[in-house]
Amino acid sequence: MTRQVDVLVIGGGQAGLAAGFYLRRAKADFVILDAHERPSGAWQHMWESLRLFSPGPFSSLPGRMMPGGGYPSAADTVAYLAEYEQRYELPIIRPLTVRAVHKGASRLIVETDQDDWEARIVVSATGTWTCPYVPYYPGVRDFRGEHLHTVDYRRPEAFRGRHVLVVGGGNSAAQILAELSTVTQTTWVTQRPPRLLPDDIDGRALFDLATRRHRAAQAGRSDDGIGGLGDIVAIPSVREARDRGVLKAEPMFTRITPTGVAWADGSELACDVILWCTGFRPALSHLAPLRLRGPDGLIPTDGTRATGEPRLYLLGYGDWTGPASATLIGAGRTARHMVAEITAQLRR
Repeated sequence: MTRQVDVLVIGGGQAGLAAGFYLRRAKADFVILDAHERPSGAWQHMWESLRLFSPGPFSSLPGRMMPGGGYPSAADTVAYLAEYEQRYELPIIRPLTVRAVHKGASRLIVETDQDDWEARIVVSATGTWTCPYVPYYPGVRDFRGEHLHTVDYRRPEAFRGRHVLVVGGGNSAAQILAELSTVTQTTWVTQRPPRLLPDDIDGRALFDLATRRHRAAQAGRSDDGIGGLGDIVAIPSVREARDRGVLKAEPMFTRITPTGVAWADGSELACDVILWCTGFRPALSHLAPLRLRGPDGLIPTDGTRATGEPRLYLLGYGDWTGPASATLIGAGRTARHMVAEITAQLRR
């Protein structure tokens, strides 16, 4: 069975909901297809102690402010997103897996594990959570301990009594290290020395910086903004770990041994677990039949619109598709401009 719709959004997480808000307001004919059984996208899989690094009012989708003060937890965000989609009565079909998007004569054809769809416009908002990135190092297959990624971490108790090597210099690594260090031995390894923002600056500054950098790049200029201040937000747990002296990072190792890691100078460190907090790649496999990827693995875009397929838009993958668009507030601001362009295209 094939169904038709003007705009089809793939993904019901924060980016898909932001798109849905503006599409609903524009009175568009649209549907959102989501692979999860429950609302909130990737947030339902985050570790329990995670904290957003901006206060609730600055971590919100359009139209509905996240309640509460302080830095919202993962559970707060899950509840907020579930209430959000109900509040705006967004047409979400779940659970349903999109297998592929194909070119049709006048519409894009979206193949799923249930019905197929034909859409005048497709918005891909699948995020990155399902594509964790782990860099290659010599000896990686020889390690007799356990390799884990951010996606595998839930709570610290499972690591009690095991030496955990945390790899990565971002907010996720800092938050997880801060928690793990309260129950077991940890070592932090980063590509460059980690930089904590001053205590009175939070993620709002990072969003403003991303916006300025994006605008400067569009104008052919360079703008480092506040980059010299740091890029890890000192939420309470991170501050406490800093004050305990555990947020001291070692330089990046050069190879992995059967029992741990080693550096170029010959020094070695034994560990039981290597926890890779090394980020993600965009989940774009469903778009492979369109053959749009460039040499860097990304799909070239003009704003959020794919340059090689004008019926396809991409939302929520990071600065590549809008400044800080992988954040709650960034997804909303980018979605507003995207939907304005989509509605104009539909009228034409």
